[in-house]
Amino acid sequence: MPARAARPRPVGSVTRGTTHPNRLRRVDRWMAYALRDVLRGAPGPPVVVDLGYGASPVTVLELADRLARVRPDVRLVGVEIDADRVRRGRLLADPPRVDFLHGGFEVPLPAGVGDGGGVGDGEGAGGRPSVVRAFNVLRQYDEGQVLPAWERVVGRLAPGGALVEGTCDELGRLATWVDVRRGPDGEAVPRTLTLSLRLAGMGPPSAVAERLPKALIHRNVPGERVHTLMRALDDAWARQAPLAGFGARQRFVATARALQDQGWPVRDGATRWRLGELTVDWACVAPSPAGAAHQGP
Repeated sequence: MPARAARPRPVGSVTRGTTHPNRLRRVDRWMAYALRDVLRGAPGPPVVVDLGYGASPVTVLELADRLARVRPDVRLVGVEIDADRVRRGRLLADPPRVDFLHGGFEVPLPAGVGDGGGVGDGEGAGGRPSVVRAFNVLRQYDEGQVLPAWERVVGRLAPGGALVEGTCDELGRLATWVDVRRGPDGEAVPRTLTLSLRLAGMGPPSAVAERLPKALIHRNVPGERVHTLMRALDDAWARQAPLAGFGARQRFVATARALQDQGWPVRDGATRWRLGELTVDWACVAPSPAGAAHQGP
């Protein structure tokens, strides 16, 4: 009998895996809003991958429930490089609605998954997900590993798919993420950066900088675009202090509008801003070549 071929080793490294219920509620909510056309446009049941979901499968289950309100037939696949975490997740699996696979940045899916097929037992790399979320994963890597990871993942996406990569604090009160798509030549093209903050009791909004994605967290220094944004955000927040008596939501809405008036490419509108959510075009925060100075939007 011929020897069975060895399964390829997952791409990536085991991370700490810390997670809590509702920790990713902010990005869940944004995905249901911003990626609704991606999900609804899938010809078959769209597959969403929670890549590197951590020691508990709770974020996979929560995301499945939240995205089902947008696309009832959505299928969630938790992918983890730690085999023990996958085994624990499978105790709560409910295929084809929710399943768990062993893997890494290669995003292994059985053939047909993402093309209207069901999640099976195999762990090939045939199927293509509509969305991949990787949260609190690349934060534990070196900055130079970010772009190769982005490119590997977007290369696995279904046409028009999205990678959502970011990080948050332990309770999910501060979070940031990047919406990355596949370019015409297969390259990773970041489109937007979103900042999301719990407004109640918030101090200067630049506190979110401590949770910037790995591509930006070391760039929050003078001369970098993201640093200029953080300063502009704090300045606009301070100038809206007279609105504090009307509540933090009204003050943050006015802050976002002030940034727009200054020329910053702030997206969406008051409905999203009231949530403590601010999305800007990636170009206004992209790392500057050789740290070249940047004075504004």
